[in-house]
Amino acid sequence: MTGESAMSRSRPLDPGRLLAALRGAALLLVAGAVLMIVRLPWIGDMGVHAATIERLRHDLVHPGNPMVDSPTDSPYYSPWTVCLALFARVTGLDTFDVLRCAAVAGLLLLAVGVRQFVRTLSRHPAAPPLAVLCLLLLWGVKPFIWSGFLGLTSLSANASYPSTFATGLGFLFLALLTHALRRPGTGVAAYAGLGALWAVLTLSHQFTGVVFTFGALGVLVAARVRPTRALVLRLAVALAVGLAILAVWPYYSFFALLGAGGLEDIHQPLYRHRLVRFTLVPLGVFALALRLRRNRRDPLVVWFLLGLVTVAAGAVFDKWSLGRTEPAVVMPAQLAAALCVLHGGTRRFRAVFGAVLAAALVVGAWAQRDSLTFVIRPDALPAAVTAGAWKVWEPPAWTNRYTAYGDVVLTGDRGSAITLPGYGRYTVAPGYPDFFLPDEERRTADSERYFAPGTPREERLAVLRAYGVTWVLQRPSSGGLPAGDPALREVGRGPDGRVLYRVVDQALGGTRAGG
Repeated sequence: MTGESAMSRSRPLDPGRLLAALRGAALLLVAGAVLMIVRLPWIGDMGVHAATIERLRHDLVHPGNPMVDSPTDSPYYSPWTVCLALFARVTGLDTFDVLRCAAVAGLLLLAVGVRQFVRTLSRHPAAPPLAVLCLLLLWGVKPFIWSGFLGLTSLSANASYPSTFATGLGFLFLALLTHALRRPGTGVAAYAGLGALWAVLTLSHQFTGVVFTFGALGVLVAARVRPTRALVLRLAVALAVGLAILAVWPYYSFFALLGAGGLEDIHQPLYRHRLVRFTLVPLGVFALALRLRRNRRDPLVVWFLLGLVTVAAGAVFDKWSLGRTEPAVVMPAQLAAALCVLHGGTRRFRAVFGAVLAAALVVGAWAQRDSLTFVIRPDALPAAVTAGAWKVWEPPAWTNRYTAYGDVVLTGDRGSAITLPGYGRYTVAPGYPDFFLPDEERRTADSERYFAPGTPREERLAVLRAYGVTWVLQRPSSGGLPAGDPALREVGRGPDGRVLYRVVDQALGGTRAGG
């Protein structure tokens, strides 16, 4: 029994006007989500997720690296992406249409998961929609984009990503775990299913798995059930099933991720600009403090504290990757703020807190106004909305007229390196960090050496041979072999100034080794 049971005995707010306002806000969010799914903006990790589906739909057993021509494993091959690839095979849909379907499924699962978990904390009809608004808007005055973070701007870019699916599944997992603990008659099979569910969400997005593991510990602490032999056995079965699935997953070694290097540098930005990124979250922390006064075993409080300790440890020990558990700090605070409006004490206090929260949500919505640029052309929006808007990638789709699936393209343009694998092409150096690729540094160095000024022609040709390069995509000012070199033949130019060259095999003067 949670602390919300005591709070729910206080007189709730009249749901009439509140529900009407929340439904109006929900309709606006749904309309924005539909437009975003149709446009599917190219930003962030879109390229690698599209590439993952491309590789799996062509070879479900041995897909190889999603970005470069190498037979290595990849943590991007998760249960969710395997399902999407199977869906692509059965339907014949284009990869990007599959990603649109993934966005629909992920957002629906997120809505259902939040609703089911919030209903374990409150039966008030306004609790789920208010919780959704807080999860999306109660952040800071400067939005940011990162997988697993539910700010409106971040979710607008990441809706089709595995992190959205995993977050929705995580909330559903917490709801089902709560129900199982409240029902003593829940059998072993149900707990085994919970273990499998935990493994699927963890394999689908590893950091989100950690976040909801903390949430599950909060639910267990708050359950106030006697640790009988039967319950301990069922929880052990759940854990054993989950760990077994993690151990036997065939596409990558989950436990090898624990020793992966190179994670810290790319996550250090998570520890910067915290004041402007989380300006509004202290309102939820205040609500958590009220819940702590009522119940020291409150599930949201325990979840928050576990996340806070982990994030703080990352700062103390320079383990910046631990910053990816920040949702375990933010989400419980956001949910607590939503519930405080409905069950936070006297009617007068709830009215005052509700007014403050409403103002904070308005500030949060305005701060994340740049999410509109993902669904509406920036030139059709006022300058006040587009100021500081995120840059959307312009993928070189025009190159598909000349290239084919599996061709290797050498490019010194990061935007091209990020987007080309989404169309099934390989690049020499990966556009994203890849901790399972043993020669990543060499590939990056060779790519840079090809385009560096002063590199001898023979060294450039050696790079083309070593990786089986079929095409070179570059801008005229990028360097590399000159346009008139006999090893290259220009085949097309893009509207953005990029030039596509075909590599002439006979001019390489040697046998290409392949990637």
